[in-house]
Amino acid sequence: MLWLGMIGIGLLAGVLSGLFGIGGGIVLVPSLIFLFQFSPHAANGTSLSAMLLPVGILGVWQYFSAGKIGPEHLRFGGWIAVGMFFGAYFGSRIAVELDLRWLQRLFACLLIIAAFRLFIQSTR
Repeated sequence: MLWLGMIGIGLLAGVLSGLFGIGGGIVLVPSLIFLFQFSPHAANGTSLSAMLLPVGILGVWQYFSAGKIGPEHLRFGGWIAVGMFFGAYFGSRIAVELDLRWLQRLFACLLIIAAFRLFIQSTR
């Protein structure tokens, strides 16, 4: 059932990517760290593998070569990519209907929440 969770965060990242043009660093990496207890290296490498072509292939290779991610992380990245594929469609459908001010406010809230969570975790 882990794959279902990966598709779920892929959908979330896809929707937010469609809405705000974001995904990996703001959604996937924190989600993998907080929800699935990935190390930051594994979360970064898995996020890159989800966005493999053309964005992440060289980065994924570096994480893989350094032993920071393994084949399972590449598989997780594939499942996340499935979710992102569909999520980006739905997010963009929502975004084109939203008033610009609401879109900016929602994005600002997302950034504040992500920054707060990362700050709290780094102080433990």
